Amino acid sequence: MALLKVQSLKKHFPVKKAFGETAQWLKAVDGIDFSVDENKVFVLVGESGCGKSTVARLVLRLITPTSGRVLFDGKDIFGLDGDSLKAFRKSVQIVFQDPFASLNPRKTVFDTISEPLKIHRITEKKNMKDACAELLKKVGLGTDIMNRYPHEFSGGQRQRICIARALAVNPKIIVADEPLSALDVSIQAQIINLLQDLRKETKIAFLFISHDLKVVHYFSDTVAVMYLGKILEHAKTEDLFMEPLHPYTILLLSSAPKVKTEAFSVQRSAFSDKKLQTPNSERQPDIGEVPSPIHIPSGCPFHPRCPKRFEPCDKIIPELKEAKGRLISCHLWNPY
Repeated sequence: MALLKVQSLKKHFPVKKAFGETAQWLKAVDGIDFSVDENKVFVLVGESGCGKSTVARLVLRLITPTSGRVLFDGKDIFGLDGDSLKAFRKSVQIVFQDPFASLNPRKTVFDTISEPLKIHRITEKKNMKDACAELLKKVGLGTDIMNRYPHEFSGGQRQRICIARALAVNPKIIVADEPLSALDVSIQAQIINLLQDLRKETKIAFLFISHDLKVVHYFSDTVAVMYLGKILEHAKTEDLFMEPLHPYTILLLSSAPKVKTEAFSVQRSAFSDKKLQTPNSERQPDIGEVPSPIHIPSGCPFHPRCPKRFEPCDKIIPELKEAKGRLISCHLWNPY
């Protein structure tokens, strides 16, 4: 069952212009559709600047869309107010990218974790310490840290505290916006394993945003590949990694670094045993930089960099349609 549905979602930001120049718009998100099912992990993946974090902010109702809808439990979140909005905030939590910036330096761990419990009146005051201790235990931290401040912890410990805060209100879905990118590789493995364990234990759904393909392969159920504000391919994780179809997906998988040495242990992290090598993922030549999201190319947005482009690619925008058991936006698979 779909817990979260995104329909034709767009977010265009106005760009400042000099006197006499015509108005311009940065198309951060340009008409995307996807859904997140209960107890499933849906991942948005793509290069930096493709619109992934903007999607997260829209889904959390931190910004308003230019057009389109976000439905949670069948209700448009941009039409919620009062108690219904408060219930939505309780059900959808976020784990931010930077644990160094997402914790208030003036609040102790106890203050940070107990705050959502107080706001949503989940726990009585006399039971607050026990509730916080239980949440810290869930994320692998001891109860002796409750009176300490964020600056006293490592990046991995801070991210665990952020996860405990998100879990405090028993959410139905967690939006994780690149929660591993600010951490060391060894700590990344610990945090992703923690999220995997919590998912099995609590049945929470995840909207996970990442550019790390190892993590995506290990943690996700379905994947959507974004490029310049659009979804180019949407498939089950194993299908996408075994046989990428869109030229951009093939390029993305082939660009993942591979270490070819017998001395290298594939067990260096919990998710490194997932092989990113696919039948179509031979190393691709350099095909230039990503175009500006202000001046998106006509036709298929990827066509200036695509090694397989042909006549209609620069004129007609391909629709996201089903082909070979997945959704793909490419004239190679969906002739116009």
